[in-house]
Amino acid sequence: MTTQPRATIRTGIGGWTYKPWRGTFYPDDLAQKNELAYAAEKLATLEINGTYYRTQKPATFERWAQAAPDDFVFSLKAPRYVVNRKRLDEAGEGIARFVNSGLSALGDRLGPILWQLPPSKPFQADEFAAFLDLLPATVDGLDLRHAMELRHDSFACADAVNLCREAGVAIVYADSDDYPAIADPTADFVYARLQRGDNAIETGYSADALEAWSARLRSWARGDLPDDLSCVGPARHAGNDGQPRDVFAYFIREGKVRAPHAAMALQQRVAD
Repeated sequence: MTTQPRATIRTGIGGWTYKPWRGTFYPDDLAQKNELAYAAEKLATLEINGTYYRTQKPATFERWAQAAPDDFVFSLKAPRYVVNRKRLDEAGEGIARFVNSGLSALGDRLGPILWQLPPSKPFQADEFAAFLDLLPATVDGLDLRHAMELRHDSFACADAVNLCREAGVAIVYADSDDYPAIADPTADFVYARLQRGDNAIETGYSADALEAWSARLRSWARGDLPDDLSCVGPARHAGNDGQPRDVFAYFIREGKVRAPHAAMALQQRVAD
């Protein structure tokens, strides 16, 4: 009998350097140089923001990998010089520069690459398709996973969804008041960014909200679509395709002080 592969659900936060986490997440006496190792011990994944602002060196990626335990995964936010350009279909040189900057030093700790488009960038089918074609499948023998965060309302259409599905690129699900919520699974993994936290709640999200998200993440991991989320593309793609999907969920933006606690609370729920 063939054993069906199991999907992995990982919850985490954006970055690991944030002063208000001192005393709320990090112990007061923890040396700052040890914050990454501490966060990687408590969480299952981190979304690195530093790669968005500046080019990192291979030694930096290697140092991050060494600070994290086995089975920990970093997602990397792609650089702004790529995603903020006027023409996405002319981004090939920038994409290559980033992908070949040494991120393969992360080895098996390399997770998805997040390509976050600006809210002002509308959907233009030919340009977007050309950009997707520029995303490499591998680097230095490592398979690459790509996730697109599409923040202009015009991307909430079947054409954009179909292009991502054909490319095997995930569309980020944004739990946000500001950006379109596109729940269509378009890759062998799902990437969600949960942006409705509340610092007044110890776990960032209420118990009921965490329970609801636990059910959604489990559903995605089974290859299903959560019952309370709707797809933009054709309904025939919304059901169970028989293949488990890895799931990455990050708590960011609102309620940031409590984001680590939210990630830990949700990770515990999906593990039970």
